[in-house]
Amino acid sequence: MQTTSRALLSVYDKRGLAELAQGLHGLGIELLSTGGTFKVLEKAGVPVVPVSEVTQFPEILDGRVKTLHPRIHGGILADRGRGSHLGELREHSILPIDLVVVNLYPFRQTAAAEGATFEQVVEMIDIGGPAMVRAAAKNHQGVVVVVDPNDYPQVLAALEEGERVVPEGLRRRLAIKAFRHTQAYDAAIASWLESQSGDNGDFYPRHLLVDLQKEFEPRYGENPHQRAALYSTQGEGGVFGGFEQLQGKELSYNNLLDADAARKLVGQFEEPAVAIVKHNNPCGVGRGSKVVTAYERALACDPVSAFGSIVALNRPADGELAEAMASLFVEVVIAPGFDKAAVQNFAAKTNLRVLECPVYEAAASDVDLRAIQGGFVAQTLDTQDDDPTAWTCPTKRVPSDAEQEALEMAWKVVRHVKSNAIVITNRMQTVGIGAGQMSRVDSCRLAIAKAQIDTTGCVAASDAFFPFADGLETLADAGVTAIVQPGGSKRDEEVVAAANRRKVAMLFTGTRHFRH
Repeated sequence: MQTTSRALLSVYDKRGLAELAQGLHGLGIELLSTGGTFKVLEKAGVPVVPVSEVTQFPEILDGRVKTLHPRIHGGILADRGRGSHLGELREHSILPIDLVVVNLYPFRQTAAAEGATFEQVVEMIDIGGPAMVRAAAKNHQGVVVVVDPNDYPQVLAALEEGERVVPEGLRRRLAIKAFRHTQAYDAAIASWLESQSGDNGDFYPRHLLVDLQKEFEPRYGENPHQRAALYSTQGEGGVFGGFEQLQGKELSYNNLLDADAARKLVGQFEEPAVAIVKHNNPCGVGRGSKVVTAYERALACDPVSAFGSIVALNRPADGELAEAMASLFVEVVIAPGFDKAAVQNFAAKTNLRVLECPVYEAAASDVDLRAIQGGFVAQTLDTQDDDPTAWTCPTKRVPSDAEQEALEMAWKVVRHVKSNAIVITNRMQTVGIGAGQMSRVDSCRLAIAKAQIDTTGCVAASDAFFPFADGLETLADAGVTAIVQPGGSKRDEEVVAAANRRKVAMLFTGTRHFRH
């Protein structure tokens, strides 16, 4: 690459612009610019030439046409190694452009903004910007392209160290980033236009375009012989709504899956709550007036399985909670905040990963996307709010107020347990959890066997209907007095009859919560 002599700057995101321009000017690089970028640089006192002076043509159509001109694109696209190209530049009085700094109109943000009109969103479809980015990226052997303000410092440093020459490796990495940038930009536009077209009556678009960015690579995947990587979706706040790791080793693949499951579970509760998750299943959930009380209740459900678990809170962690957790080996603790005492206490456990992130809130646009051989299956998330007032009671006995409260808690938890799922609870905590059994009655037996607290007087939730009365009978034998389930079995009458014989109150929700 030849020495960088001329740069074109045209950016919507003005972060770091003045500092970059001052640095380039200090290296003796001539600056060209457009519209708002030109005004910012002029105000900052940086010498800059307007693009219209280079093209000898004004910006037209309310700024829609500024840089779409041979004097610009010729200067970017000319192959510096071809004499014929350089001859044509001289013939047409076109000066080479060696550095292109461009970022694009905020299409995604505008399309997502509440109340944005079709016309407003369309105006955010950048034309000249992507054209310059692609031209510079194509010709990266002779031109440097920068689309991310975070890259300004390293580009300036490279120009300073290399006497205005950027190394080939960096140029190529920046070109790859540029093509990824325009690819994601076009994908967002296509997705939005398809959503606005009304041509497809299906819920999902004909083409599902997903823009992902790699965050890091865990040491391995689910097992040591598997490779793994974490990717984040763009423009949605980041992984876990934007998390900060305050201490501990790098998150593993399994940590990430379990942390996601724990956040989604505990986020369902309005009162202080704690979820303890292991292998993507809860092994204890508790609630209370304080997080430490909620934690102690969650732990009491299955203290053995809690070893090596993930603990999620929907309230900030305090020193009292951290002290209560001191004796338990935990992989990850997640909370929306940590006070000074909690940070100090957790610091003693150097292997503990401490994550601060917002409490989980489902977004309407969230999609559950899972890979199968040769494709993906997509579904909306199972995050709809339940309305207990719409539940029906088919049994002679109606749940008491205390049973109703406990049933509502059990129903919140059971959707987060692998099917077939049975959850036994009292009003404030899970008591026994039966997960992942192929027959529902075995899940009932497992929930009872796992219970570390007396199940007498407790309630239970089933993620799907009882195909036979045996599951209900098993729970009743353990002292369960009320059950909530979707209903809908061909044998509902038999199950209801068994409940009446055992004086068990039952509620039908009409909603199934399978989880695979």
